[in-house]
Amino acid sequence: MVKWIVLAVVLFALLVLALAVRPVLGRLAPLRRAALGLLRRQEQAESLQAGALALQQRIEELQRQAETTQERLVTIRAKRGH
Repeated sequence: MVKWIVLAVVLFALLVLALAVRPVLGRLAPLRRAALGLLRRQEQAESLQAGALALQQRIEELQRQAETTQERLVTIRAKRGH
Protein backbone atom coordinates (compact mmCIF):
# COMPACT_ATOMS: atom_id res chain seq x y z
CA MET A 1 0.00 0.00 0.00
CA VAL A 2 2.85 2.39 0.86
CA LYS A 3 4.49 1.61 -2.49
CA TRP A 4 1.36 2.76 -4.34
CA ILE A 5 1.23 5.99 -2.37
CA VAL A 6 4.90 6.69 -3.07
CA LEU A 7 4.43 5.83 -6.72
CA ALA A 8 1.39 8.12 -6.94
CA VAL A 9 3.29 10.99 -5.29
CA VAL A 10 6.25 10.53 -7.66
CA LEU A 11 3.99 10.38 -10.72
CA PHE A 12 2.10 13.44 -9.53
CA ALA A 13 5.39 15.30 -9.05
CA LEU A 14 6.51 14.32 -12.54
CA LEU A 15 3.19 15.50 -13.96
CA VAL A 16 3.53 18.86 -12.18
CA LEU A 17 7.11 19.16 -13.44
CA ALA A 18 6.05 18.38 -17.01
CA LEU A 19 3.26 20.96 -16.83
CA ALA A 20 5.70 23.56 -15.48
CA VAL A 21 8.33 22.87 -18.15
CA ARG A 22 5.91 22.91 -21.09
CA PRO A 23 5.49 26.73 -21.29
CA VAL A 24 9.23 27.24 -20.90
CA LEU A 25 9.94 24.91 -23.81
CA GLY A 26 7.37 26.79 -25.85
CA ARG A 27 9.33 30.01 -25.38
CA LEU A 28 12.64 28.55 -26.51
CA ALA A 29 12.00 28.92 -30.25
CA PRO A 30 11.31 32.68 -30.12
CA LEU A 31 14.27 33.14 -27.77
CA ARG A 32 16.51 31.27 -30.21
CA ARG A 33 15.32 33.46 -33.09
CA ALA A 34 15.96 36.56 -31.00
CA ALA A 35 19.45 35.32 -30.08
CA LEU A 36 20.26 34.67 -33.74
CA GLY A 37 19.01 38.14 -34.62
CA LEU A 38 21.26 39.63 -31.96
CA LEU A 39 24.22 37.69 -33.32
CA ARG A 40 23.54 39.07 -36.79
CA ARG A 41 23.38 42.59 -35.38
CA GLN A 42 26.64 42.02 -33.56
CA GLU A 43 28.29 40.92 -36.81
CA GLN A 44 26.91 44.00 -38.56
CA ALA A 45 28.19 46.23 -35.76
CA GLU A 46 31.64 44.67 -35.98
CA SER A 47 31.64 45.14 -39.73
CA LEU A 48 30.60 48.77 -39.35
CA GLN A 49 33.25 49.28 -36.72
CA ALA A 50 35.92 47.93 -39.07
CA GLY A 51 34.65 50.24 -41.81
CA ALA A 52 34.70 53.20 -39.45
CA LEU A 53 38.27 52.41 -38.45
CA ALA A 54 39.31 52.23 -42.11
CA LEU A 55 37.61 55.58 -42.75
CA GLN A 56 39.34 57.12 -39.76
CA GLN A 57 42.71 55.94 -41.02
CA ARG A 58 41.96 57.32 -44.47
CA ILE A 59 40.94 60.67 -42.97
CA GLU A 60 44.20 60.81 -41.02
CA GLU A 61 46.13 60.03 -44.19
CA LEU A 62 44.27 62.75 -46.10
CA GLN A 63 44.91 65.18 -43.23
CA ARG A 64 48.64 64.49 -43.45
CA GLN A 65 48.51 64.99 -47.21
CA ALA A 66 46.65 68.27 -46.76
CA GLU A 67 49.24 69.46 -44.24
CA THR A 68 52.07 68.51 -46.60
CA THR A 69 50.33 70.28 -49.49
CA GLN A 70 49.81 73.37 -47.32
CA GLU A 71 53.49 73.39 -46.35
CA ARG A 72 54.52 73.09 -50.00
CA LEU A 73 52.16 75.90 -50.93
CA VAL A 74 53.69 78.14 -48.26
CA THR A 75 57.17 77.26 -49.55
CA ILE A 76 56.21 78.00 -53.16
CA ARG A 77 54.63 81.33 -52.19
CA ALA A 78 57.70 82.24 -50.16
CA LYS A 79 59.98 81.54 -53.14
CA ARG A 80 57.79 83.72 -55.38
CA GLY A 81 57.86 86.51 -52.85
CA HIS A 82 54.16 86.74 -52.07
